[in-house]
Amino acid sequence: MPISGWTSASPADYAVAVFRSPYALLALGALAIAALAVFGAQRTAPQLTERLSRAAQEAIERAGGDGVEAHFVNSAGWPTRHPLLTGGENLNESTRDRTAKAVAAIPGVGGIRWSDGTGLATSQAPSRRPMHCQEDVRALLRTRSIRFEESSSQIDEGSMDLISEVATSLRPCLGSIIAITGHTDATGPEPGNIALSQERAEAVQAALAARGIPADGLRALGVGSREPVEGLDPRDPANRRINFSVIEMVPIKPTPVDTPGPR
Repeated sequence: MPISGWTSASPADYAVAVFRSPYALLALGALAIAALAVFGAQRTAPQLTERLSRAAQEAIERAGGDGVEAHFVNSAGWPTRHPLLTGGENLNESTRDRTAKAVAAIPGVGGIRWSDGTGLATSQAPSRRPMHCQEDVRALLRTRSIRFEESSSQIDEGSMDLISEVATSLRPCLGSIIAITGHTDATGPEPGNIALSQERAEAVQAALAARGIPADGLRALGVGSREPVEGLDPRDPANRRINFSVIEMVPIKPTPVDTPGPR
């Protein structure tokens, strides 16, 4: 049905009337500002993130964060001032904390996150003490071990019940950091041993997560053959094992800077 008063109006007349509306003008102005903002960001963001990246690398080196890199690109590939920190898995918590804070202190840097977890940077390294869950798990593993297919990270089907028992023992201590360390014997080249021990630790990590243990509290690390069981020949197959360490993170008042610290 034609609108009253517009029965003979042309499309051009409609367009003129619309663009005379103050609401339309406001909308067009907002769109123009948004377009200029996007255009400006596309031109300046790469320069900003390049500067931040250089400054971050210098800060990381000063903090002793060997192996840590700051990536100023988000998951969509766009430049961002909120960096993702990667590497440094073998650094202690104090060094990681110091490294994150050094990057956060750079003017222009926003919130930081680690690739293996996020959180608030604390004013010091967290106080840590072993929890009873660790002893409970050790008791389970004194007479049994988590077994894998030969030269594989595939957990042996017969060890699945043991994995479930380990998960049950760990559940009362949720909220803690659970370290899963994979070990091998000294047969074979060490780079391969390290890779295999890492894959096996990650397989256990995934199996525990599937049984309700929060993945963000699990840390998997493969150390190859460098930590044999005391008193055993490094080549003894008994060195092929998974160890668990359960650490309670004692709450500490965080700094107001929204940067990740300890794992």
